[in-house]
Amino acid sequence: MLKEVQELAEKFKVEEDEAYVSPYAHLEKATVLQEARIFHDPTAVRESPRKCCTVIAQLLHLQNTGQYLSGVEATEVFFGVTKLFMSDDASLRRMVYLFIKDVAETCDPDDVIIVTSCLTKDMTCDVDLYRGNALRVLVRIVDAAMLGAIERYVKQAIVDSSGQVSSSALVSASHLFASSPECAAVVRRWISETTEATSSPNEMVQFHAMQLLYQIKSHDRLGVSKLVTQYSQRNTLRSPLALVLLVRYTSKLLHDEVSEGRASGSYQESTSTVVQAGYQFLEASLRHKSELVVYEAARACCHLPAAEPQDLQPAIGVLQLFLSSPKPAVRFASIRTLAQVANQHPRVVSKCNEDLEALIGDSNRSIATLAITTLLKTGSENSIDRLLKQISAFLTEIADEYKITVVRSLQKLCLTYPSKHRVLVGFLSNFLREEGGFDFKRSIVNSIISLIRAVPESTESSLLHLCEFIEDCEFTMLSTQILHLLGELGPKTSAPPRYIRFIYNRVILENSAVRAAAVSALTKFAASCPSLRTSILTLLQRSLVDEDDETRDRAAIAVATLQNAMEAFPYVAPPEDDVVGDELPPDVPDPDDPAAYVLLEPLPMSFDKLERSMKAYMLTPMTMESPDPITVMALPIVEDTEVADPAAAIYAIPELANLGRAFRSTAPVHLTESETEYVVQCTKHIFASHVVLQFSVQNTIDDQRLDNVTVLLDDSESEIFTVSGEIACDGIKYGDTKHCFAILERNAEIQLTPSHFTCELRFTVVQVDSTTGEEEGDKFEEEYPLEDLEIATSDFMAKVAVPDFRKAWEAVGNENEVLEKFALQFKKMEDAVAAVLDFLGMQACDGTATVKPNAGGKPHMLHMSGVFVGGQQVLSRAQIVMQGTNSVVLKIAVRSEDSDVSRIVADCIR
Repeated sequence: MLKEVQELAEKFKVEEDEAYVSPYAHLEKATVLQEARIFHDPTAVRESPRKCCTVIAQLLHLQNTGQYLSGVEATEVFFGVTKLFMSDDASLRRMVYLFIKDVAETCDPDDVIIVTSCLTKDMTCDVDLYRGNALRVLVRIVDAAMLGAIERYVKQAIVDSSGQVSSSALVSASHLFASSPECAAVVRRWISETTEATSSPNEMVQFHAMQLLYQIKSHDRLGVSKLVTQYSQRNTLRSPLALVLLVRYTSKLLHDEVSEGRASGSYQESTSTVVQAGYQFLEASLRHKSELVVYEAARACCHLPAAEPQDLQPAIGVLQLFLSSPKPAVRFASIRTLAQVANQHPRVVSKCNEDLEALIGDSNRSIATLAITTLLKTGSENSIDRLLKQISAFLTEIADEYKITVVRSLQKLCLTYPSKHRVLVGFLSNFLREEGGFDFKRSIVNSIISLIRAVPESTESSLLHLCEFIEDCEFTMLSTQILHLLGELGPKTSAPPRYIRFIYNRVILENSAVRAAAVSALTKFAASCPSLRTSILTLLQRSLVDEDDETRDRAAIAVATLQNAMEAFPYVAPPEDDVVGDELPPDVPDPDDPAAYVLLEPLPMSFDKLERSMKAYMLTPMTMESPDPITVMALPIVEDTEVADPAAAIYAIPELANLGRAFRSTAPVHLTESETEYVVQCTKHIFASHVVLQFSVQNTIDDQRLDNVTVLLDDSESEIFTVSGEIACDGIKYGDTKHCFAILERNAEIQLTPSHFTCELRFTVVQVDSTTGEEEGDKFEEEYPLEDLEIATSDFMAKVAVPDFRKAWEAVGNENEVLEKFALQFKKMEDAVAAVLDFLGMQACDGTATVKPNAGGKPHMLHMSGVFVGGQQVLSRAQIVMQGTNSVVLKIAVRSEDSDVSRIVADCIR
């Protein structure tokens, strides 16, 4: 009977919730404005304050749902609300304050001034409720000029005996401080009253006073230090919230003190008075009677910079006690902090494992998830099997977002204990066959794939688990991802044929995208394993009549390529003498096998770069095109960071046609300031034996036209480059930008080194009418000095990344390697990495341009690649180590097919 009553109650509750309609759902602004006229009737206001409260609530609802009042409507309503100050009803008065605070910012300033006198009167009355609310509203409508008139009242309110008034004044001051620099300057004068408020017996007043004090002193490092030291030693704060603020301020001060001291090289932890006092205060706060203060202190201790494991013991002990708290919030906060500590110090947290295991069955799923993930970080290898049994039941009961968190922790655990990969991968694969959304399944697949990369021993068992998953996978993206992985790794396993059945099932059972991916996977097996080609060719021929174009095209290319390869290199089974036991000789294609090259080797460039290279080829004048068929190697080199069509202007000039195709073009370099009368930029176009300097000249003088514009370069000090020609430009009107050119011929017999040229802009000035542009007055020659121009060695290096740096590095070999060591002056690792890339003009590979955070004193490895003028591929590995605070040590190795090129590139460091 009781059960039936409960079911009926739940049913009625659901129906009631579904039937609920907000009383403000169908408000009409015109109707509400009509009802707002009650504010002008003193009798109605006195007799029906409840009705007035309802109308104000309706007005606020309109305002908050986007039905804003017009200027006239807002003014009329605002005046009506101000008349409600005559009412003594407390509820109505509070609604008036709320309305003014919410609407005043959208009203006309002249209308707002009218209400200021009423608020000022309330701020000095005897009713604490009115005084506090009036203060809160006033700070929203006053500016720095009006603040002086009420400053005395606010200062008195800060030290008022009423906690409500004092807190209101402190919160108002905090808002004023953040509103404008002028108001902040006024609030700073209230520091003595704020300091006095920290001694108030009211806990909320202490909290707000501490908050305002820190806000005032936050930009004064010494002031913050004194504030923290004073209140941590005085022991006068009784408010737990105020002590929480003090703990946070202390923690921030310690972080700043340590980081700044280490950056300057003058920090000594053992002798830092501020740091020692901060540590002592945090440790003492661990024994406070308030759970809030104790937790905040423990959290601060756990996140102290460079904390040693022994320093964390007191805080970990406190958090361990909190794990058994009856309050879910306390349990969650403590276990979240322990989970963060476990990332750096798992052994320290392992002492809490027994308490953590008790939380796996916690009714709060967030707590249970954190307990599991923390145990996976701190558990030993022997405890893995037991943990997995506990997790198995738990995972079936939680949402996917929690499951994903657990999966990521399992992945990290497998990397910690590689020998347990079979158990962990098997555990993950079991959940691939359970119910779950796409994100959850994808997280498991990505985890298994990452484990394959990190733990090669897990490859074969993991691939079989993934094969079983795609037999019943409903997600196309995951199926294609796994098929691609099978095509990449399957042929390299000990028994490749075992995967063929799973792949071919996808060809006959799945949608077009999966069928196409399966055909590509089968193709890779056939290209890699000559012994399987005959059988796989039979399977692929069935896809030649597939209804999907992509699948048919892939199958057609594979079949044609494999048939040609099988005719040229027929497979011959190994003699029985070569078979040792059950082991067969390696099943690998011939080095000259065309199928392996066509079907397995990737393109030497991405499709995006191929498109850009083809466009650059099409820009080349017809006279430069080769009569031979286009090959990938004959296409122009395009950089990873390239200016759009940089050489288009060069190819359009007949005088430069005999220079050939431009190797690369640099980014424009400013030779003048942007505010000068003539703005000049230079773009360097690098050719095989020449450098074309393109000078972009802008005329910013409205009564001049520039004719016969050239840039004169002094090449007397350069042995490498000689000015061999120039092309002037005419008619640069006001606001126009045109180009002139200078041609430098390079002496190929001299090794490239940085060259500097003195530049001077020369032109004929033609006076013109600024309105019509017609010539006026005489012409005269003019010279304008420019900044010196440098042609660096890095200008001859194209930024081109390689798909696999390690493979490319080993392929080049060390025959022409150059090794150098340098000491450079940099304060930050990031600046040193950027400078090395700039010196060499090369492209960073494998994401090594980014320095890992919290790397400490560990060396940073920088991988770089590029193509030197002439088509020489250059690779470089650099190790950068911070030494002291102002210098780094750079060890660099440069490889190419030409020792001279390696030496030139290594000498770029300066």
